[in-house]
Amino acid sequence: MGCFVVPLVATIVIGLRRKTSHKKKTVEGFWLSIMMAGASIFGLIDHAWNGELFMLSSNLVADISLGFTITTGVFIGWLFIVHRERLSGHLPFIERKTGLYK
Repeated sequence: MGCFVVPLVATIVIGLRRKTSHKKKTVEGFWLSIMMAGASIFGLIDHAWNGELFMLSSNLVADISLGFTITTGVFIGWLFIVHRERLSGHLPFIERKTGLYK
């Protein structure tokens, strides 16, 4: 259960930070929120599918470390996408397509 709780907590923290930040309208923060929410929902569906939604594993440390690994992987993927888009100059185009302006 810990493997989807960590991305879920990260999603909530990122969402709250975006709500209280004065720089709400950044496309980078929007995509990070979407990607973390996707990781949380995927983990939730996976556990519900396998009937393990509210079960605590015998090795909770391994589950939580898997959650941190998933969250770190999503964050590294997000950094790669943002860095690549900044280098290619497509970030303003993406901002117009999503309706997010700086």
